[in-house]
Amino acid sequence: MRITGTMFYYYFVCHRKLWCFYNQITFEEQNENVLLGKLIDENSYNREKKHIMIDETINVDFIKDWKILHEVKKSKSIEEASIWQVKYYLFFLKERGILLEKGVLDYPKLKKRENVILEESDEVKIREIVKRIEYVLSEEKIPEVINSGICKSCAYYEYCYI
Repeated sequence: MRITGTMFYYYFVCHRKLWCFYNQITFEEQNENVLLGKLIDENSYNREKKHIMIDETINVDFIKDWKILHEVKKSKSIEEASIWQVKYYLFFLKERGILLEKGVLDYPKLKKRENVILEESDEVKIREIVKRIEYVLSEEKIPEVINSGICKSCAYYEYCYI
């Protein structure tokens, strides 16, 4: 099973969203938050070669001089998920013999950056999370609604609550 960066991110956000995404139940094409994020991505860092697909599994925003991986985000609202997504990208590349110095979360709208380092202890946690993701995706029944504050701005809100 190929675990994408989006799946890794969704694992931290909502298991229900992760399951839906995997099962090709998507609502993001019309969601204004998703569209705004895509607009920010399209209009930021235009000098960089962006959206680098690696091993038909992960799609990184860009890699500066093959030393620093960059992931562009709209906001810090779900920063833990973003941090772990970048760590997963660094881990994924390391497993394939590509060692990068670090990752960077770029928030162009906020004019901020956060450095992300892959620690040895992170690698153990990532392997465990991959197993948990595989478990969530193997379930026949959709996970329960999480009833979190982030739900109201989620593309899946109507699917989950209405």
